Amino acid sequence: MEYEAVIGLEVHAELKTGSKAFCNCTTAFGGEPNTHVCPICLGLPGVLPKINRKVVEFGLKAALALNCQVASFCKFDRKNYYYPDLPKNYQISQYDLPLARHGFLEIEVNGEKKKIGIARVHMEEDAGKLIHVDGSGGGYTLVDYNRAGVPLLEIVSEPDLRSPAEARAYMEQLKAVLEYTEVSDCKMQEGSLRCDANVSVRPLGSREFGTKTEVKNMNSFRALQRALEYEIERQIAILESGGRVVQETRGWDESRGVTVSMRSKEEAHDYRYFPEPDLVPLVIDQEWIEKVRRELPELPNSRRERLIRDYGLPPYDAGVITSSKALADYFDRAVALFPDAKQVSNWLMGDFLRLLNASGLEPDASPVKPEGLAELLKLQQEGTISIKIAKQVFEEMFATGKGARQIVEEKGLVQISDAGELAAIVEKVLAEHPQVVADYRGGKDKALGFLVGQVMKATRGKANPALVNQLLKERL
Repeated sequence: MEYEAVIGLEVHAELKTGSKAFCNCTTAFGGEPNTHVCPICLGLPGVLPKINRKVVEFGLKAALALNCQVASFCKFDRKNYYYPDLPKNYQISQYDLPLARHGFLEIEVNGEKKKIGIARVHMEEDAGKLIHVDGSGGGYTLVDYNRAGVPLLEIVSEPDLRSPAEARAYMEQLKAVLEYTEVSDCKMQEGSLRCDANVSVRPLGSREFGTKTEVKNMNSFRALQRALEYEIERQIAILESGGRVVQETRGWDESRGVTVSMRSKEEAHDYRYFPEPDLVPLVIDQEWIEKVRRELPELPNSRRERLIRDYGLPPYDAGVITSSKALADYFDRAVALFPDAKQVSNWLMGDFLRLLNASGLEPDASPVKPEGLAELLKLQQEGTISIKIAKQVFEEMFATGKGARQIVEEKGLVQISDAGELAAIVEKVLAEHPQVVADYRGGKDKALGFLVGQVMKATRGKANPALVNQLLKERL
């Protein structure tokens, strides 16, 4: 029997506000444990929360960017559960009257576009962090409440995703939207963008949903895709053997490449939601909504279409560049200084991203600024350096932060374009490789590439490749 996956994602995005959702404590990442806390976020008796207006504004901005219908009236609720990282024993969240509903996000997989429904967007506060320690007398757990009370947006998709590849594309596109609107820094490695997946399988063609499991602990796009691939195969294997999938929460074990059972899946009634009595409901007027709508920036899909239309970039290039706001901003600044968009695109998708990934840096933290890349490309365009030398210079620029022209001058890397000087080197190479010369004259065109390589080697990559090709062909 053929099966179909049904996937919905619940994404928590930490909002990029300066202070927490209901108090004045800083949201800065890091810091000594339990130093970014106060009586309010520690849940001490007698304290009262107060909503951070910026949280609502960021929530509106994200909801509108996700094509949602914003509620004119919404309220906060208490989600009750006992866990050591939740100091109040309840989380301030939203239940039946969330900030926004009924949106969508457009994704593209293998050239096919698809709209994924957004069921709801709501505001809530984060919990603290548990740190598990193995001790000689047995393990123990420490609690850091610095993160408790940090504002979150929970974005819940409809169960419209049908493959791990679609789920990954959705997450990547959602991350881009949140970055473009600047409501979250989306640093998955710091936990500011987290994702849980609800996944089930059903016979292909069936309209009824199967029993779902919730998968947690996926801290990268790759982990999300791998975890879903494994879980789908696991559920199909259970059904094929005549078993029954159990509704539960499972965790992704990255090292073993498997999902593992954590606990039975909670239902909404298990949390005993009730209205938060210490916060008044929010009334959001249309004027505020329209003000936020007017302030929305150019979003990823619109920017992608602009790069295709205005610069003639291939859709693939435009998609890679606009997948990150920082990378798209870098591209726009570089093209303003060096107007060959395709060449800028090639460098960004090649050496630039390779070095960034190896260094764990974001584009806006690159030692090579757009002005530096433009200077390098101008040197190559002028014929001052070859493409091979340009790549060497770029590596040096990235490692040292020096300018392209400075490195070229210091290392004597100016391209040799003197025909007389190169002719002598060409003669020497031809004399040293008579068999290769004979092969070329015998019809083996590939032999020319070898001879070009020898000239480049003799000049340490500084020879003008076009001139070398011309001189060799003339001599041969």
